[in-house]
Amino acid sequence: MTTLPLPDARALVTAAMTACGHSVGAADTIADHLLDCELRGLSFGGLARALSVAERIRTTETPPRPIRVVAETPVSAAVDGGDQVGYLVGMHALDLAVDKARAQGIAVVGARNTWYTGMFSYYLEKAAEAGLAGMIAGSGPAVVAPHGGTESRFGTNPIAFGFPATPTPVIWDIGTSAVMYGEVTLKARLGEKLAPRQAYDAAGVPTLDAAAALEGAFGVWGGHKGSGLALVVQLLGMMTGAAADPPGVSDCGFFLVLFDPGVLTDPDDYRQRVAAFAESVRATRPVEATRPVRVPFDRSVTRRNETLRRGTIDVPEAVVAALRKEAAGV
Repeated sequence: MTTLPLPDARALVTAAMTACGHSVGAADTIADHLLDCELRGLSFGGLARALSVAERIRTTETPPRPIRVVAETPVSAAVDGGDQVGYLVGMHALDLAVDKARAQGIAVVGARNTWYTGMFSYYLEKAAEAGLAGMIAGSGPAVVAPHGGTESRFGTNPIAFGFPATPTPVIWDIGTSAVMYGEVTLKARLGEKLAPRQAYDAAGVPTLDAAAALEGAFGVWGGHKGSGLALVVQLLGMMTGAAADPPGVSDCGFFLVLFDPGVLTDPDDYRQRVAAFAESVRATRPVEATRPVRVPFDRSVTRRNETLRRGTIDVPEAVVAALRKEAAGV
């Protein structure tokens, strides 16, 4: 492992992203998202993801096009991402949705023709800062087998909900696969094994080999219930116009709905009641005295605060070396 001060980590990602064609502003947007993943302990979506972004751009013959709104109403927008990376498209969609929800009380924005949209909680935390509640669902290339099967039909299909609260929002953000695509990619890059019952190879045989899993299928999370949720998330993502099974890493659907609680109730009172209810959940008598009950997003916030106090992150040496080559244009 290589220990990097946080400013150095951000500078390394920004340099790598500008080297592969992004503007300084776009590179900074991507770096902020990836660093937030690292702060929360989600290293597979952090600096290692910058390598995947650079590789995707380098191996794509057709250059990306500008992000554009192709249809719009006062409460909705359909966005064509132009095959830009999803960290940029997702922020564009979020900005549109926040403005519309503030003006109209509700907003529905769908984006397609994008890839690697990252953590949905990243966007919902920003929405909550604006006083808005919301939901995001995302579809993608088929890499996950439905319950009872061994062939890929679903994407990793994350879904997330966010609610404003004082001082910390309540956010639930999950992927519907047994293991996330970024985690498998990182393990394949580092030659590490998967956990049992997470994936199948191309012949449908259970495998611990991450590279073989990328050629086969991941397992679904939550048995038949998780499989049903993955199906619903896929259909919501497809509502953006995204393909059911796009080729490679492409055409992910990003379906975003934001609500202004103020159209139904006093917004300040709602934030306080959300916080109080979350606290009552945390106060539940635990099964194990040493493991108190937590609310979703608590662990992310705690880890982020701890990492910010420490001021450094630990990154695999192979990832740092590869990023330095990308930044140098090698």
